[in-house]
Amino acid sequence: MALHVYNSLTRQKEKFESIEPGKVKMYICGPTVYNYFHIGNARPFIVFDMMRRYLESIGYEVNYVQNFTDVDDKIIKRGQEENLTPQQVADKYIESYFADADALHIRRATAHPRVTEEMPEIIAYIERLIELGHAYESEGDVYFDTTSFEGYGKLSGQTLDNLIVGARVEVSHLKKHPTDFALWKAAKEGEIAWDSPWGKGRPGWHIECSAMNLKYLGEQIDIHGGGVDLTFPHHENELAQTEACTHKPFAKYWLHNAFVNLGDEKMSKSTGNFLTTRDLLQNYSGEVLRFLLLSAHYRNPVNFSLELAENAKAGYERITTAITNLSHRVESASEGHADSVDADRYRRAFQAAMDEDFNTADAITVIFDLVSDANLYLRGERVEKQALTAYLQLLEEFLDILALTPAEEEAALDAQVESLIEERNLARKEKNWKRADEIRDELTAMGIVLEDTPQGIRWRRK
Repeated sequence: MALHVYNSLTRQKEKFESIEPGKVKMYICGPTVYNYFHIGNARPFIVFDMMRRYLESIGYEVNYVQNFTDVDDKIIKRGQEENLTPQQVADKYIESYFADADALHIRRATAHPRVTEEMPEIIAYIERLIELGHAYESEGDVYFDTTSFEGYGKLSGQTLDNLIVGARVEVSHLKKHPTDFALWKAAKEGEIAWDSPWGKGRPGWHIECSAMNLKYLGEQIDIHGGGVDLTFPHHENELAQTEACTHKPFAKYWLHNAFVNLGDEKMSKSTGNFLTTRDLLQNYSGEVLRFLLLSAHYRNPVNFSLELAENAKAGYERITTAITNLSHRVESASEGHADSVDADRYRRAFQAAMDEDFNTADAITVIFDLVSDANLYLRGERVEKQALTAYLQLLEEFLDILALTPAEEEAALDAQVESLIEERNLARKEKNWKRADEIRDELTAMGIVLEDTPQGIRWRRK
């Protein structure tokens, strides 16, 4: 088996082979920090975190960079609304990003560069593009000359003529060609600005990622990722200016996740059609939200709804309940052999799913098959410790790769439930029916259902 990924640049699946054996360089476009991120924004953060974890699980050393855009028109506007400086706005929402990302089990990147801290590198990059004849200054602005780069449009499948006809470009008298894009923007009165050879100003959106890539990962990377909406213009422009500067292929594989829709429309802050992850975390655990987004292949759209969230909650709890029941029974099970559990079969199926362009939907199906088999085994006449341990280890292994392991709070709650059940069993043994009933009522209030089985008391969440 070998990992295959869908490359947006070539529009086909390709066998994954890193540029440097055993090492992967990944750059993922991070958030523009002017608000809490919505569940649509969360998808690329979760998807590429999942890819990073899987690559590490199969032996790669991953250098993972995700930026923060901390200067932007939206940040400036939010600062005016909240009576904060742009830096205060950025600091506030970067802090909130990490809090919400932690809840979703998103690991910190190897580096999280901020635009405002990379200004010398950005300015030097623009100077180099001007020196090479790929950019020009115009009344304090600097633009990339799209006609100077022969491959412009190859990522999105566009041509310069088609882009003009489709009116997908910003027209300005400062540009030589309608498709040219800003590398540097001259300062407006009262806005945050930096000194540059072209006067005070700030960088355009696209140039920041090229400069950060060069600084933190070098001239060539293995994977560049983000939402499908970034393919054009952001990634197209980033590819053009980078390859124009380095004269080398930029990213070997371009990976893009599909949208999360709400009401069959793309989730978007600009239209008000969104649900923030922070609000959803009030009612659903980070594990459930992560499970929901990984239950579909990353290149398929997700139509988010509260019904879908409830289904994800039920599905995830089916898995955690199986883990709890296995853990409970392993203490009292008899010694035996684990021959009844074909661990290699489950591992092969799980890896085959993940190797098929990170197909987490099929990988989760393997987990559910494992849960079904484990539950069936638990209902058998003879339950052996080695088999229970094998099922547990497989579930923990797969959940760890997908970062779906229950949070410590949930583990603490499970321990509390187990303690109450043990106390109830003792009360019943001592014929203290009043206390036994009180504990059952307490467990019911916690959403716990008790079931009598030939192997003893089992419990599950409602």
